[in-house]
Amino acid sequence: MTRILVIEDSRDLRDDVIEMLTLEGFEAAGAENGLLGLEAARTYKPDLIVCDIMMPEMDGYTVLENLRKNPVTATIPFIFLTARTDRLNVRQGMVLGADDYLTKPFPVAELLDSIHSQLKKRAELNHSAERRMNELRENIITALPHELRTPLNTIIGFSDMLLMEAQRIKPDQIADWATHINEAAQRLYRLVENYLFYARLQVAAVTPATAHNYEETQLYDTHVLVETMAHKLAQKAGRPADLRVDLEPAPGLRCSHPDLVKMMDELMDNAFKFSEPDTPVTVRGFTEEALYTITIADQGRGFHPEQLSEIGALMQFERWFYEQQGMGLGLVIVQHLASLYGARFHIDSQPGQGAQISLSLRHL
Repeated sequence: MTRILVIEDSRDLRDDVIEMLTLEGFEAAGAENGLLGLEAARTYKPDLIVCDIMMPEMDGYTVLENLRKNPVTATIPFIFLTARTDRLNVRQGMVLGADDYLTKPFPVAELLDSIHSQLKKRAELNHSAERRMNELRENIITALPHELRTPLNTIIGFSDMLLMEAQRIKPDQIADWATHINEAAQRLYRLVENYLFYARLQVAAVTPATAHNYEETQLYDTHVLVETMAHKLAQKAGRPADLRVDLEPAPGLRCSHPDLVKMMDELMDNAFKFSEPDTPVTVRGFTEEALYTITIADQGRGFHPEQLSEIGALMQFERWFYEQQGMGLGLVIVQHLASLYGARFHIDSQPGQGAQISLSLRHL
């Protein structure tokens, strides 16, 4: 049965609302002030909270603020009841994360409509999160074994050869086999790190308290970081001569240093991986409409329109033909990070004509 907590200092109104909700088939409980309401929310674990604003001990705004800081209660739908109708108060409630705002006195039907609407919205969000988790589980079951076995087979194979031939092989051959082992180990390490990174992003996407932290980040001298990363990754790919860089100075941006490094690493890796040596990879940066846009363009094989619409975790397009390493997590990680920072992420591409990926970060 759906549980609803009513936090209201007026006993008559609280009892009336609880009685009405009980008649409608809900399980309802009450609290007479904000402090008791906050404790009840933690112990009663309601599916939805109806709360007054002006109360003794603790007002409704403080109740909501505390609930949103706690991962256990952060996603509970929250409806304010109040006699205060000015826009500033409504705005304050919405900024704190209120889902709806009803003015006293209110018709019973209006409260019920709001409750049903918020419960439906929460059910849809839960269903979407569960669907994403099911897709992730399915992809892990079908794709992960292959990606784990490939580098492991290389590591095991060459290490076995080293053990068996240790007394006869020459130093240059040892170095060659050790290189293969190291490359396979690095591939395996990157795969595991990307899986863990992707899992953390999935949690952040459905946890408002965690997602809110992304709004508080600040980054300066972004163009310096981007240029440094671009040259480093071009060198790593063995293609420093193919790199073209044109970056305007960047203002303070809403992003963290580690996350921008991660996004540049994935985007530059894709650009070099899916284009041929001796073709340019161009990195540009410019300010436009309170956004700083970073573009990375290559002249590789590009994407088909249907591929762009199906970018998802663990999906690497045309793998059966190109046999490229990786699971396709890179673009998805960038896509999710951009969303958490309120940034824009766009891919402009045609088959056989390369791709240009744009990441537009917000100014502070």
